[in-house]
Amino acid sequence: MTPLKPRNERLWWRDAVTYQIYIRSFADSNGDGKGDVEGIRSRLPYLKELGIDAIWITPWYTSPQIDHGYDVADFMAIEPDYGTLAEAERLIKETHDHGIKLLVDLVPNHSSSLHKWFQEALKAAPGSPERARYHFLDGKGENGELPPNNWTSIFGGPAWQRVVEADGTLGQWYLHIFAVEQPDFNWDNPDVRNYFIDVLKFWLDRGVDGFRIDVAHGMVKAPGLPDIVEADPDSEMLAAETRPFWDQDGVHEIYRHWRKVLDSYPGDRMAVAEAWVSPASRIARYLRHDELANSFNFDFLSSPWKPASLKEMIDRSLEALKEVGAPSSWVFNNHDVVRSVDRFDLGLIAGAGSTTFDRQGDPAKFNLKRGTLRARAGALLMLALPGGAYVYQGEELALPEARDIPEDRLTDPRWAMSEHTDRGRDGCRVPLPWKRDPAGAFGFSSRLTLKPDEAWLPQSENWGDFAVERQDGDPASTLTMYRNALAIRHEEAGLGDGPMSWIEAGDHVLAFSRPGNFACYVNFGHAIELPAHSEILLSSAPLHGSKLPTDTAVWLRLP
Repeated sequence: MTPLKPRNERLWWRDAVTYQIYIRSFADSNGDGKGDVEGIRSRLPYLKELGIDAIWITPWYTSPQIDHGYDVADFMAIEPDYGTLAEAERLIKETHDHGIKLLVDLVPNHSSSLHKWFQEALKAAPGSPERARYHFLDGKGENGELPPNNWTSIFGGPAWQRVVEADGTLGQWYLHIFAVEQPDFNWDNPDVRNYFIDVLKFWLDRGVDGFRIDVAHGMVKAPGLPDIVEADPDSEMLAAETRPFWDQDGVHEIYRHWRKVLDSYPGDRMAVAEAWVSPASRIARYLRHDELANSFNFDFLSSPWKPASLKEMIDRSLEALKEVGAPSSWVFNNHDVVRSVDRFDLGLIAGAGSTTFDRQGDPAKFNLKRGTLRARAGALLMLALPGGAYVYQGEELALPEARDIPEDRLTDPRWAMSEHTDRGRDGCRVPLPWKRDPAGAFGFSSRLTLKPDEAWLPQSENWGDFAVERQDGDPASTLTMYRNALAIRHEEAGLGDGPMSWIEAGDHVLAFSRPGNFACYVNFGHAIELPAHSEILLSSAPLHGSKLPTDTAVWLRLP
C-alpha cells in the first residue's frame, strides 16, 4: 500500500468534513417558505465558523418537486423556487472565497416525467429512438395488461406504469424504480451517456468541486430485465438482497468515463457515490484508482447503539477499502433516515423498509436527553475515525426527528405510494431553526410574518429550543461541541485519513488511538476511569472528575 502523505499534501476530499444542505429546508431568503440559493449564500459565514471543509447541496435543478428535486426536469437549469443560474454561480464563487468546496447532487438513474425527453417518448411510437432513452416495454398477458416483470418500486407498489398511446389505447409500460413521476433512464443508450457527460461539464465549467451521485449503484439494469426470484414485496433501497437493478457490473464502465472527465479539470474535482451495496467489500469496486474518489459509508445508519456492533462495523468498513487505498466517508445522518437523536435512543436502524415509528420503535419511550447524549457521543466517535465525514444540516444542533407533522402536510411520495402506511422521510427534513422566536418560522425565513406551520413543512412548537441563536455562545451546546471538534480536527495532524489502533478498555467501551497520542473513548456502560495523566481535549458531556459517564465520548491526549 502507498504510504500516506502528510495532510497538506493529500487530496482535500481524503480528510474533508462535508456539510449536507437540504436546500428546501436550510434558509429562505425571499419569504415563500422554501429554502433557496440566496438563503445558502446568506449563511456562508455560519458554515465557515462551524469549520466544515465542503458543502453538498441536494438537487437544485428545475423540477416539479414530486420528490423534492430528485425528479429532475432540466439538469442544466436552477429550479425557479430556488433561484437563478446567476445566483448559483455567485454562490459557487463566494463559497470558494470562504475557503469551502462545493458539491452538487447528480441524479443519473432517472428523470422527472416532465423532462423533455420523456415527454417526447410519450408522444412517440413504441420502438422509437425517443422511447429507447427510457425502459419502455410491452406488458405480459393476453392484452399486455400485466407489467413486464415483477419488480417493485422503492416507494411502494409495482415499478411499472402503463401509458396511454397517442391513439387513446392502453399501450406500453415504463420502468420507475422510484416514484411514478421518476422514469428510469436506459443507460445502454448512448444518448443518455453522452447527455450526462454534458451535464458534468456544464457544472464543472461553473466551478463546482464535485458531485454526489444519487443511487450510484443503480442506472444499469441486468440484461433482459429478469424477474426478481422470490420477490420481497417490502424490497427497498437498503435491502441487502441482490436485485437486478442494483450494483450491476456495467456501472463501473460509466464511472471510468466520468473519472476521465473529472481529471481533465484542475483542482482535484471528485465524485462521491451513494451506493447501498452488500457485502461491504463490493463498495471498493467503485473506488478503484480509475473510478470514483469516494463513497458514503452508511454502516452507522444500520448499526444499533451497541459497542460490539459499532466496532465490528468500523473494522469491516475499513477493511473493505484497504485494498484500493480509499478513505472511508462516515455518515451519521442524512435526508433519508430518522435523525440520530431518535435513532440511537429508540434502538432504530435504517433499512427496515419503513420510516414509521410503530414499525421501528415506540415513540412513547423516546427520551430526548438520552438520545441527545448518544448523538453527541456518536458525533465525536465519527469525527475521530479515519477518513472523511458528512454532517447533515441540523445534526450540529442535535435536532430530533419532527414527529408531529399532520398527515395532510406530509409530502414524501412514500406516504401516498405506501397507501398511507409509511409516513416517509419528512420528519428529518423540517426547516432549520435559526432563531429562538417563532417569527419567520424560527428565523428560517426572511419574512418575519411567516409562522412555523406555514413553512413548506411545519416546524414543531419546540423548534426554538434547538435554534442556532440559543446554542451560539453556550459552552455546553451541541453547536459549540461541533465547532470545537472541527477546530481540533483541523489542528490534529493525526486526524482525518490515516491509521488507527484499538485500545482494550472493556466490553462496554470503544476506544482507539490516532497518530500524535490522540485517543477517543466512548462509554456505553457504567462510568469508567480514564487513563491517568491524560489531557482532556473535548468531551461530549461533562465528566465526573476523571471518570467517563455512560453515553459519553471524550478526546484525549495520552501521556
